Amino acid sequence: MTPRRAAAQAKRDLARMRRPSGDFDASRYFRGADHLGFYNVGTAKMRALAKNIYRANRDMWSVNDALAFADTLVRDRYLEVKGVGIEVMACYRRDFTPGLLPAWKRWLACNYSSNWATTDSMCGSLIGPLLLSHPKFQPQLRRWSRDRNMWVRRASAVALIPSVRQGEALDLGYEIAKTLHGDKEDLIQKAVGWMLREAGKADPARLERYLRVNGASIPRTTLRYAIERFSKEKRRQLLESTRAGHHGF
Repeated sequence: MTPRRAAAQAKRDLARMRRPSGDFDASRYFRGADHLGFYNVGTAKMRALAKNIYRANRDMWSVNDALAFADTLVRDRYLEVKGVGIEVMACYRRDFTPGLLPAWKRWLACNYSSNWATTDSMCGSLIGPLLLSHPKFQPQLRRWSRDRNMWVRRASAVALIPSVRQGEALDLGYEIAKTLHGDKEDLIQKAVGWMLREAGKADPARLERYLRVNGASIPRTTLRYAIERFSKEKRRQLLESTRAGHHGF
């Protein structure tokens, strides 16, 4: 089946799987995302459909065919349709090349991701793994962190998580965090805190030093996410010592 025909079939399959919102109302997790549609089929069923599509076409499709399939679906307004596109694309991880990055960034910049879940799925399943395998392309995220589009900026932090979690690209992670500390978007502040928390798994002492030195300029939302893995007493100390106007460190 061609990628275009498979994409059309996937949309029909998801529409048939629609559930009443009372069972699982995804819209509750996406405040203000009035543009999104939800079939409420659940993650397990969505991923199972993606796996079936991959199995049916893996002997015929290249990674570029998978990209064409995903490019059609990620533009759709329904969250689960976007998700199937990304999940099928992720099945071709072994064939990822840096040449895919411009297309994935376009999905973000054109607001095809349009929400935190799709953006984070792209980062965790596509962009992050590619950058982990091709670290010389990680510095591109510096430009992403200064992009006018919120989803591109969020991706600059979230896409680095697979690398910093392994103790790689820590310098870049902290640099991007500093760039984004002035961002007023709540979804950016949370993403940066998440990325810092993961960096702290590799080197908790470095995270603590960074927070103590820069804490007064770090949004409290970011800080609370970043310190989640510290002990209760350490969290209390860091929240107090990084409060604006405090000079006890």
